[in-house]
Amino acid sequence: MAGLNLLPWREKAREENKKQFFVLVGGSLLLAAAAVFGAHQYMQYAIEHQEQRNQYLSTQIAELDKQIKEIEQLDATRQALLDRMQVIEDLQSTRPAIVHLFDEMVNALPKGMYLLHLKQDGTKVELEGKAESYARVSSYMNRLDASPWLSSSNLNVISTKKEGAEDEALVLRDFKLDVTQLLRQTQENVDAEPSKPNKKPEGGK
Repeated sequence: MAGLNLLPWREKAREENKKQFFVLVGGSLLLAAAAVFGAHQYMQYAIEHQEQRNQYLSTQIAELDKQIKEIEQLDATRQALLDRMQVIEDLQSTRPAIVHLFDEMVNALPKGMYLLHLKQDGTKVELEGKAESYARVSSYMNRLDASPWLSSSNLNVISTKKEGAEDEALVLRDFKLDVTQLLRQTQENVDAEPSKPNKKPEGGK
């Protein structure tokens, strides 16, 4: 049997294998490059999308901060208005107390006694004056305590002093006392206050 020369066939098969190998390698490289490119594009898109979301959130947060500041300013304005209304209400409610204070000071003052000085610090009223006797000072304090607009009278100083000529000297007592002003009448004081008779109209029977 004559021998067959298989070298050309083997060379040809080897060349075919090389071509297939390079084709596979090239295809793999192309696929890998495409995959890398696709992943890069996807990541870039994801980053841009996240940046857009972050920008949107930042804008919304800034808008909310602005609204919160406006609400805080409105709350501050509202509180300022409420404070002013409270001050006005307090002034209106305590305004009659000043009138009643002087009325009670005068009406409670007994004969043989007069005031020289009056000082008010909040609801505390300090009085200085002269009286002909200790009894008149005591009577004055009792009348102040009985007033629906005053309470808690307290005698601080009382001293004796002669005034006038020696033969006609008048013995007077200098006194200092303080009393608490009631800005509003309590129901107990209102009930205790004697009711004033209604005046009949002129010409009435």
